[in-house]
Amino acid sequence: MSGTSEQSAGSGRLKVVVADDQAAVREPLAAVLGLAEDIEVVAAAADGGEVLAAVAAGPVDVVLMDLRMPVMDGIETTRRLTEEHPEVAVVVLTTFADDESILGALGAGARGYLTKNAGRQDITRAIRAAGAGQSVLDREVQDRLLATARAKAAPAPGGTAGQPLPDDLTPREREVLTLIGQGLSNRGIAEKLFISEATVKTHINNLFAKTHIRDRADAVRRAIAAGLA
Repeated sequence: MSGTSEQSAGSGRLKVVVADDQAAVREPLAAVLGLAEDIEVVAAAADGGEVLAAVAAGPVDVVLMDLRMPVMDGIETTRRLTEEHPEVAVVVLTTFADDESILGALGAGARGYLTKNAGRQDITRAIRAAGAGQSVLDREVQDRLLATARAKAAPAPGGTAGQPLPDDLTPREREVLTLIGQGLSNRGIAEKLFISEATVKTHINNLFAKTHIRDRADAVRRAIAAGLA
């Protein structure tokens, strides 16, 4: 199972599994995504078990994942995929935008999180970004993460805010962390700093390695704790 590398070397189309327990959602969504020239829906799954089976049959690049499914829910399925098929990106598409769902999915390894208010262009953009190793969070999710992180980072009475960052962070890496903390996507950071998305990704990889940040949600929390956002 070679995932994204197979997609790049083969047809050039992202191979996607659509997972939702409601056929009335799953089937139209799969049909609409299949209209995109660079996306091929290779399977539609009604639960986490079917997702894992589809990925095992592969190749698969991205799973568009509902959270509330029978047999195995979306968070557990995402965790299993992260452990067993780390080359497969997960983008969550759900009606739920509560802290438990968002943090659970991102902590399990999801690269993107959209609510079902997202339009077709938002969904296809998130799939493409995830296939390229980038993260996409819709505005509602970003706002929720920022609010949660700020609440957790607030100092106790008599305490002090902020968390020191490594001395070897470059000014640009600090700038990128600040913009992540403000909820900007890789594309938004690139536009803000007048650099390419590939350069942004390099800065993020270096930043995460130096600070031991696990994922984008963790980066938001760290930026706020350090007083950057």
